[in-house]
Amino acid sequence: MDGGNFQMPVAGSYPTTTAPYEPLTEEMEVGVLSPPQGTTINSTTVNMNSVAICQQTPRDHMAWSIFSTLYLNFCCLGFLALVFSVKARDRKFVGDINGATSYGSTAKSLNITALVLSLLFIFLFIVLVATGVIVLQSVIRLN
Repeated sequence: MDGGNFQMPVAGSYPTTTAPYEPLTEEMEVGVLSPPQGTTINSTTVNMNSVAICQQTPRDHMAWSIFSTLYLNFCCLGFLALVFSVKARDRKFVGDINGATSYGSTAKSLNITALVLSLLFIFLFIVLVATGVIVLQSVIRLN
């Protein structure tokens, strides 16, 4: 890049447009608005205490638990997650929000654990096959 030929634009070379407002001049001053003399300022305080707080219904992670049970059932963790998901859904229908939240959180933790351990096991199996520790040809010949 050629940095020596750069020139700053000259002031006034820009196209001029008329502004929709009147610019302030030196003679005009901006004053602070204040109430007229002799008036008092009244303030209003609004307290907003809401008794009915909008809560989301607790999640039971049922679909994730079914998927973990069918595809990623490492050491039956997917099945345990499904059990806790059913318990969370039952608690939600009964109206026990705290119980549903607790069971849903446990189901989520079990689903995450099943997913991580299953992916780790699959990755370990691929690495062992790729390095030759596990030879699949002998297994195929036996069949």
